[in-house]
Amino acid sequence: MPVNNVVAPVGVPAIGRRLVSMVYELLLGFAVLFLPFLVFEMLVKASHAPAVEHMRQALAFLVLGAYFIHQWTRKGQTLAMQTWRIRLQMPDGAMVPPRVATLRYLLCWLWVLPAAAVCLAFDLHRWQAIGALAIGIVAWSLTALLDRERQFLHDRIAGTRLVQLPKPEKRVKAAA
Repeated sequence: MPVNNVVAPVGVPAIGRRLVSMVYELLLGFAVLFLPFLVFEMLVKASHAPAVEHMRQALAFLVLGAYFIHQWTRKGQTLAMQTWRIRLQMPDGAMVPPRVATLRYLLCWLWVLPAAAVCLAFDLHRWQAIGALAIGIVAWSLTALLDRERQFLHDRIAGTRLVQLPKPEKRVKAAA
């Protein structure tokens, strides 16, 4: 039985497993943003003025940052990471401090910022922009293949690591 409810990792999660977890994380991100955006849209009366658009982007950045930083520092897992049994920790197994979690959050934006810059530079829209984003995500995920411990580049830079947790033990029903 684990000490202090800490489960020992069994290795590094596969790249595919991490990407599927990220898709689930994307869906959860919409849920996290729903209420703040509802309030914001009521306050600005759903305006699409350029200043409001930038405020909307800043709101999403800040709300998602608060969510991820809180979850990573609290128990090392978001809901999606819990589902896929992935935990974020320091190399020595310690919990991630807020400063490091903040750095990791900022570095995570490198998954999409290069593609966004390409879209802006080449005036890409709709399917072309989605294609550029997909290429950027695949390229960034391949950085794990360059790392000896199979960690993504943003984890290597931040000094964090993702670990795979074991399957939970099946509970045996007590005899009646």
